Amino acid sequence: MFVVACLGNPGKKYSKNRHNIGFMIGDIISNQYGIALNASSFDSITGRGAVEGREVLILLPQEYMNNSGGPIKKATDYYKVPPERLVVLHDDIELGFGLLQCKFGGGHKGHNGIRSIVQELGTPDFHRIRFGVGRPDHPDIGVADHVLSNFTAEEMTRIRELVPSVIDMLVTVMNTGG
Repeated sequence: MFVVACLGNPGKKYSKNRHNIGFMIGDIISNQYGIALNASSFDSITGRGAVEGREVLILLPQEYMNNSGGPIKKATDYYKVPPERLVVLHDDIELGFGLLQCKFGGGHKGHNGIRSIVQELGTPDFHRIRFGVGRPDHPDIGVADHVLSNFTAEEMTRIRELVPSVIDMLVTVMNTGG
């Protein structure tokens, strides 16, 4: 089994925020593969199923982003899933909007959700699929305000167009990462 942790902030007011790209993509993937996100466990919304024949637990932590590590650790401990079978989907301001990058291990680069996961797991050695949300366009807009701002309608369309690429990355990780 792989745990696919999709990062975001709980609550309707955050649902279209850049910081919630993990939740958005997790919802799309679960719908595409018929995985019902209808369980509440590990302080998360969860669903079990298969993506391209690989068993997955899709996990949307219901703690705020900065505390994502706790729910993820609870799930990986419960299912005895080692860190190398954890895939985290998250936003990244260092990548321009719509750019995708898959990586294994490394630092948190200031991302508080990743920092929390590293602290809770005691290792940075897990997979990450980074979705670029870019930096603020204007110098007066802080990073926190930027990631908590909503995507535009055009950006939402582009996100849906990029989901097949995210799924390709996820499948590649699952086929080569454990």
